[in-house]
Amino acid sequence: MTTTKKELKKEMILKAAAHVVREEGVDKLTLEAVAKQAGISKGGLLYHFPNKEELILGMVERMSNHFTGELYQRAEQDSDSKGKWTRAYVETSFSEEQDVDGLYTALSVAHFTHPKMLKLLQEDYQDIQHKLEHDELDPVRATMARLVVDGLWFAGMFGLAPPDDKLQQQIMEELRNYIKEQS
Repeated sequence: MTTTKKELKKEMILKAAAHVVREEGVDKLTLEAVAKQAGISKGGLLYHFPNKEELILGMVERMSNHFTGELYQRAEQDSDSKGKWTRAYVETSFSEEQDVDGLYTALSVAHFTHPKMLKLLQEDYQDIQHKLEHDELDPVRATMARLVVDGLWFAGMFGLAPPDDKLQQQIMEELRNYIKEQS
C-alpha cells in the first residue's frame, strides 16, 4: 500500500500537533501553533483539517490506530494462542512505544467530551473486549486484567493517586503472573 502525498502531509501535521501538545500543553494547541510547527500556512492546515475539532479527531484516530496496530501485531506474533489477546493488551498498554505523557492524557479526555470520538473509543474497546472474552482463558480473568490496566491508566491520567513506578512495575509483574496461571 503506497502512501499518498496528502496522507504524508496529514501525518506531518498530526506529528506537529502532537509536538505542540507535548512541549507546550493542550491549552496551546491552536491551528496557528500547529501550522507554524509543521512549517505550513494556516490555509494549508485547514485544507487537511477544516477546524480544531477535526484536527483533534485526527490525532485521536492516529493514536487509536497505533495502539490497535501494535496490539494486533503482538497477538499475531504470539505463538501460544491461549491468552494471546490478554497478554497483547497488557504489554501494548505499557510498552515503551505508547505515548502515556500529557499528549495521551489530553487527547484521551477529548474522547469523553465529543460523541464522535467517544464512539470510536467504544467501538475499539468492544472489539478488544470480545477478543479477550474468547481468548481461551477464563473471560472473568481476562476482563479483570484489562480493567487493572485501564485502572492504572486512568489513575495516571487523572492524577488519582497513581502508584509510583516501582509499585506499578510490581503490579504489572503480578498481572503477568495472574494471566500466566490460566495459560
